[in-house]
Amino acid sequence: MSALGATGALAIGVPNPAAAGTVASGSAAAGSSAADAKPSDDSSDELTLWYRTPAADWERESLPIGSGALGAGVFGTLATERLTLNEKTLWTGGPGAAGGFDHGNWTTPRPGALAAVQDRIEAEGGLSPETVAAELGQPKHGFGSYQVLGDLELTVPGAPATPDDSYRRALDLRSAVASVAYSHQDAAYTREFFASHPAGVIAGRFACDQPGKTGFTLRYASPRSDFTATAHGDRITVRGVLQDNGLRFEAQIRVRAEGGTISAGTDGTLTVSGADSAFFVLAAGTDYADTFPDYRGKDPHAAVTSAVDRAVARPYRDLRARHVADHRALFDRVTLDIGQRLPALPTDELLAAYAAGTGTGPADRSLEALFFQYGRYLLIASSRAGSLPANLQGVWNNVTNPPWDADYHVNINLQMNYWLAEVTNLAETTEPYDRYIESMRAPGRTSAREIFGSAGWVVNNETDPWGFTGVHEYPSSFWFPEAGAWLTQQMYDHYRFSGSTRYLRTTAYPVMKEAAEFWLANLRTDPRDGKLVVTPSYSPEHGDFTAGASMSQQIVHDLFTNTLEAARTLGDAPGFRTRLVRALDSLDPGLRVGSWGQLQEWKTDTDSKTDDHRHVSHLFALHPGRAIEPGSEWAEAAKVSLTARGDGGTGWSKAWKINFWARLRDGDHAHRMLTEQLKSSTLPNLWDTHPPFQIDGNFGAASGVAEMLVQSQHGPIEVLPALPATWPDGSVTGLRARGGATLDITWSGGSASRVVLHASRTAELTLRATLLPGGERKIKARAGRTYIFTRSAA
Repeated sequence: MSALGATGALAIGVPNPAAAGTVASGSAAAGSSAADAKPSDDSSDELTLWYRTPAADWERESLPIGSGALGAGVFGTLATERLTLNEKTLWTGGPGAAGGFDHGNWTTPRPGALAAVQDRIEAEGGLSPETVAAELGQPKHGFGSYQVLGDLELTVPGAPATPDDSYRRALDLRSAVASVAYSHQDAAYTREFFASHPAGVIAGRFACDQPGKTGFTLRYASPRSDFTATAHGDRITVRGVLQDNGLRFEAQIRVRAEGGTISAGTDGTLTVSGADSAFFVLAAGTDYADTFPDYRGKDPHAAVTSAVDRAVARPYRDLRARHVADHRALFDRVTLDIGQRLPALPTDELLAAYAAGTGTGPADRSLEALFFQYGRYLLIASSRAGSLPANLQGVWNNVTNPPWDADYHVNINLQMNYWLAEVTNLAETTEPYDRYIESMRAPGRTSAREIFGSAGWVVNNETDPWGFTGVHEYPSSFWFPEAGAWLTQQMYDHYRFSGSTRYLRTTAYPVMKEAAEFWLANLRTDPRDGKLVVTPSYSPEHGDFTAGASMSQQIVHDLFTNTLEAARTLGDAPGFRTRLVRALDSLDPGLRVGSWGQLQEWKTDTDSKTDDHRHVSHLFALHPGRAIEPGSEWAEAAKVSLTARGDGGTGWSKAWKINFWARLRDGDHAHRMLTEQLKSSTLPNLWDTHPPFQIDGNFGAASGVAEMLVQSQHGPIEVLPALPATWPDGSVTGLRARGGATLDITWSGGSASRVVLHASRTAELTLRATLLPGGERKIKARAGRTYIFTRSAA
């Protein structure tokens, strides 16, 4: 509902994965995919989080709903229901901030400062983060923080103070509806809440099975004092201006009741009395726009009013049905059966039993399958077209000063948020990501020019909605210009999955090419071996500044490789392609085996066998990169490094290790990391915890599960490349592979028994699966056709 929603959406170049239907390869019957399923309103306990008590703590227990732009945490408290509200563009900082804003660019010129640091690193071998930060960093000005919009409180007269055995609070992942049910004085009461992307509202309904017994008083509350709330008729209007930067925001709530009355209070409340049922709709927005340098658009009033008025004019059943259909069109594309059997336990007790057990039984598998699908649910809820991408907390936040500002850390975290998008068939959720990266180019050019004195665009370790692409002063996290190169990887991968040259030409390639121009201008020849290196180079949050740290080199190598492939595909200027070829020939690839068989983190062999740091940055070429192939000397060295780092770490670190071990074809160790994440880095509402809550671990874990089942980063489509022994029999439908394939896989006894490949584009594909003669089959796939392979046919 911000001005961001009015400026248009980027094209998503993924053909409909449900388009397959013709059987090829001599098959006797047409295959089917979860993508073909039509939305309905049934639900499944296996895809439901549920609890016997209301939430007492937002971070640990509230249930999240979201429309991409809007979010809410549902508490399910009886006497006073509470929804913590979010609008993703409500940020302090940026233009107009009280302390000023400089995009992180140097406030005074520093001629020769960067070259001097490079010279010292070359002469001394390395510098401490504190030394480099003193020379190249500066305090943050106006970075800002993501803000909670406020709370919606609904006081329910006559409701019990505490729940009894009839109480149930739930979140159905298939319908994206949170609910509360309880009985009191021989009457059955229900509540449900959802955040509708098509309607642009949060909606809630209260009902009772006895007429005239539904009532509540609805009010808006906020930890800030920068708003007014007024009530007239059936509408509450909240208008405010953030004191820090003058950002205007507005929320409106309207109520409809079946029977009874609605009255507006002079205190800005609405009261429903004596109704059979009642529902509310809430819309919200700001005057933020993703346009450099002002980042301001239209006053949100007209858009908010239009959204809430359109929504409340619909019958509640229609509003809900439209929401469910929109959600299920995405969510139902993928199903997963790993032999789970859900016991009659609420989710918090299921998690506790998992933590106390071995992680191998049918009940344990039910939690693992639920956790995978929860990651997909959270991405749908926090990343839809027309708003910002998912931040460190998705779209959810309950305070004015969240951890790490709930910002966009781009030294892994934002990238991890989208690792699952393509492979788990949610490509549409990447539109906000694409748009956000595009919006960084303009401020990033300024940072490249003012800090590096070069062309291209750049962004460092963390950023915000205001184009903060420069530096700050915290020594271990102020410098990471490789971030821009890494951010383009997802965009090129989107092309590799979809095959859309239109998307590549209009959306991905301009961003990639300009990032490559930056690095072509900023690499430096290492006098030790004549190779091109990044300097100063810092392996994220670890060690000293050096020249040519492995992750830096691997990221630039990945960027140049992808950009060269794209340039050839699009027929870009031969001169530019030649520059990339020459740079790749001279570039240190960041891959070398050290003295104890490890993949080195730095160009010099200084890795410690006892180092268990949460970042395993030097394995970028293994995942999410593609320079390391299974069975290679680099893969063996990566395994040595990963083993030395151990199975501990923060939530997101464990999630990354799931993906690493899957890429190394060790499904049992990948599953062990999933088990570790669930046992010690997952909250009762299944949010990942760093600690504190940080959503990238949810997304990274879902990606890791998919990587166990399908991989295609090296070209061939690998079926069940890292299946753990604890999942001997099962099936998955709807996973995507690069080359435009959607896969349905059934396995038994630890190997594939049936593979159905739906082709969304015409291309030559290579399929690898144990059921195929020789383990491999080349397919001249045609768009819209389905190819079926069975073990008996082999």
